Amino acid sequence: MLEMLEKKSEIDLTSKSAFSSDNDTFTSRSIAALLAKNTVPFSHKRIADNYIVIKRIFKFQISFNRISNVEKALLGKYDFNVLEFTTMHQMYNELTLLQKWSMSDDEKLREDSDNILQIRVNELKYLEAGSYALISNEIYNGYKALIQYLKEISKFQNEYSYGY
Repeated sequence: MLEMLEKKSEIDLTSKSAFSSDNDTFTSRSIAALLAKNTVPFSHKRIADNYIVIKRIFKFQISFNRISNVEKALLGKYDFNVLEFTTMHQMYNELTLLQKWSMSDDEKLREDSDNILQIRVNELKYLEAGSYALISNEIYNGYKALIQYLKEISKFQNEYSYGY
């Protein structure tokens, strides 16, 4: 048991930027965990489970296409950047909105919410297949927030397998 705890403590999921100080104790993992503690829509869990299973099987060594212009237009409709130009703060705000919208009475908003999360996962797969080569700035690391959120809500991700 002690070995598992030591293994877990060696993993630092906190990604500090040049703007962070040593006193920053509320990590990005903490925010993802809080989001996962909210009422998570079933559609989010299904998307996360699908992502985790595919990642474990294929490790994203296969090639994925970039998102289409229609998908970019849907992101633009709600004022969202593409994933490679999204900060962690923006991603957490976006995930909070998507959770709220998935519980909305408006069917179109619920559908758009699920589509946007699926677009985000497709963008993430594309970035992972390219080994994050498109991301050149440490400020735009919203993809890390998305990865952590998906891990937190998936039933296939246990607490001791963060490294896959």
